[in-house]
Amino acid sequence: MAFTNQNIKLLCLSLVLVLGHWAFQASSARPLDHEQVSMRERHEQWMARHGREYKDDIEKEKRFQIFKENVKRIEEFNRGSGNGKKSYTLGVNAFTDLTNEEFKAIYANNKWKPSNISNSQKTSFSYDGDLADVPSSMDWRTMGAVTGIKDQGPCGCCWAFAVVAAVEGLNAIKTQNLESLSEQQLLDCNGRHMGCDGGYLDTAFDYIKESQGLTTESEYPYHKGPMQQCMVQTDQSQTNTVSITGYKIAENEVEMMKAVSQQPIAVRIDASDENFAAYNGSIFNGPCGTDLDHEVALIGYGTDDATGYDYWLLKNSWGTSWGENGFMRIVRGQNLCGIGIHAAYPTM
Repeated sequence: MAFTNQNIKLLCLSLVLVLGHWAFQASSARPLDHEQVSMRERHEQWMARHGREYKDDIEKEKRFQIFKENVKRIEEFNRGSGNGKKSYTLGVNAFTDLTNEEFKAIYANNKWKPSNISNSQKTSFSYDGDLADVPSSMDWRTMGAVTGIKDQGPCGCCWAFAVVAAVEGLNAIKTQNLESLSEQQLLDCNGRHMGCDGGYLDTAFDYIKESQGLTTESEYPYHKGPMQQCMVQTDQSQTNTVSITGYKIAENEVEMMKAVSQQPIAVRIDASDENFAAYNGSIFNGPCGTDLDHEVALIGYGTDDATGYDYWLLKNSWGTSWGENGFMRIVRGQNLCGIGIHAAYPTM
């Protein structure tokens, strides 16, 4: 049968009507808030990436709303509407479904200051040389003195991770052998702290000296929080591998620079600002206060060509989704976040 022009026109019209009907049905079944659908998909993907599970749909909805607001704030900051002269970017990480109050309660809550800190092993800062003698930049990662990024999880024991990182670094420099050491030993066996509710650099170094050292991570693995019975005392198969003779303190950024030119050190900072929690990269330049509530390892310093900022290089213990794959560069020379108030580092 031959098709006339009229037949062809009728066929085309029928196809247009059918396709239009299908398109209408598809658009009618689709929620009107396309941005909401996209955000929910992002939340689901984020949950899968971070292994997050919620107890019920009510909790999940609550966390989704917090996630959505945090993502909105992060994206607005990065577009420039809220960052002013900030030289860094923010990003979605493992903390994005927490309010800032929740984040601070878990990860920036270490304000514990024992009244009877033992200073029996502490000595004042000393350095043979002038500031002009130190290298213009330092990164102990390139010198084989920094282990990979660790994750303290929902436990406020950053103090243990900072101290262990400093001991790992000095041991690697002395022995040419980089070994991951046990934070859990400090949690379980050092009685002069509050465990997941805080601790202090000085008392942690005291414990390591008095106990003859730290065993390895592989022999005494981290359990992300709960304190247990001290296995070093009950299991003779575990041996302490790294000991120290004491520790020194540095109380300003000049002393810190001299110290970190020789080895990684542990420092106290204020990490409570919501931008600190969402930091993603480049040179962090605030805002933050000086109410010290977190410990990190200071593993180097340098100058950023793009911004002109002098910076400190920090190793954190919040996993690799935070910061620059777990590390941070923060402005140097301004006591930003109180970084120059108290630092400590081991001696061997």
